[in-house]
Amino acid sequence: MPSFQHRKAVSDAHELRVAQELTWRGWNVNAWGQGVLTDPVRSALRGTDSALRWTPDLIIAKGQQIALIDCKSRMTSRATSRHVVEGAAVTAHLQLVAWTLLPVYYVFDNLDVLTPHDVLTAGQHGPYSSAGSGSPYYLVPLSRSLAFDTTFGAHRVTRLSAAA
Repeated sequence: MPSFQHRKAVSDAHELRVAQELTWRGWNVNAWGQGVLTDPVRSALRGTDSALRWTPDLIIAKGQQIALIDCKSRMTSRATSRHVVEGAAVTAHLQLVAWTLLPVYYVFDNLDVLTPHDVLTAGQHGPYSSAGSGSPYYLVPLSRSLAFDTTFGAHRVTRLSAAA
């Protein structure tokens, strides 16, 4: 199993890519969630059952639209063509949606998008695994995913003028 530092580097790179993709589509992107906390606070939080453990990574805004983004790196099986989302995260995110009245989106490595509701309704419970946190998870067929461009808009092409 890869080290924490390797998993963190992969996760950080995916989060940066998602933030860039959103920015290119006209969204204002801010870091949010555990990524803005200090190591001691994150460590203490991991030892709890608090829903804050699953706080999404980014908060985005475009005009009056606002949403929360949870970046899911290395959570897609090429062998089974399914995305994996931890059940506790889905529960926490459904509560967050109810509390904030803001949408939460999962964005995977291939830029597929799912909502917690999508996962709850289209996913099936996965077998128990001691990998990761060891908590139950959902498996969602890739075919049930939303397209990134459909969800967040098409990539805006910036053209340089001839004078530039």
